[in-house]
Amino acid sequence: MKKLKKLIFFILLTGPVFAQTVGPKITAKNPKFDFGKVLQHRYVSHNFVIFNSGDDTLKIEGVTSSCGCTVAQLTKDELLPGDSTVIKATFNTGNRRGKQRKHIYIYTNDKNNRELRLSFTANVVEDKKLLLDTPHIELSTNRYNFGNAKEGDVLKLIVKVKNTGKKPLIINDINSSCGCTAALMSSKKLNPNQVGDLSISFDTAKREGKISRTVTIFSNDPENPVETITLFVNILKGDN
Repeated sequence: MKKLKKLIFFILLTGPVFAQTVGPKITAKNPKFDFGKVLQHRYVSHNFVIFNSGDDTLKIEGVTSSCGCTVAQLTKDELLPGDSTVIKATFNTGNRRGKQRKHIYIYTNDKNNRELRLSFTANVVEDKKLLLDTPHIELSTNRYNFGNAKEGDVLKLIVKVKNTGKKPLIINDINSSCGCTAALMSSKKLNPNQVGDLSISFDTAKREGKISRTVTIFSNDPENPVETITLFVNILKGDN
């Protein structure tokens, strides 16, 4: 009888612990997808399904993607427990060749998984019927994380810009998402196979915490007229 009482007391004592909430929890059904073999200069799409397997509202705070991949606007940015939504990813194969791997990053209020990565692969093959005589822009990166930086630091980054097309590439304009970021191109005209430097300066003065900014490049590439570079940094107070 004493053992039974102790068991009941233990269950009553630990019950609330097991009943604690887990909060919002993002889960992806099949986070990886393979398009297989696809032709150049084609658009292919896939729908990723994400859902909230937690017990509190999941808030989607942002979505970014790799070069050549676009994500349709979300129909929902908040998911109740058990709710789901679709993220449509569209990949422009352009002048690319060979095996490609692209990523989509979803940022949420899931404390245990702030950044969920979705991925897809494709094997891009040349379409011999399309011998396009055009310029083509290619960036060394379109996503860079500076990590931690002290407030007041001016961060520097050089992104290589290459023309892999058959005609001169013209950089028409470069815009940044705020005055704290400046970008200058070494040359606004790149001949076929020529490489230029895009110099980016990120001024952290009077800023604090985790922030992201973008640099957008406009060119005469008919397949990719707009390319975006996303920058991330965690700015700490200068006396830290």
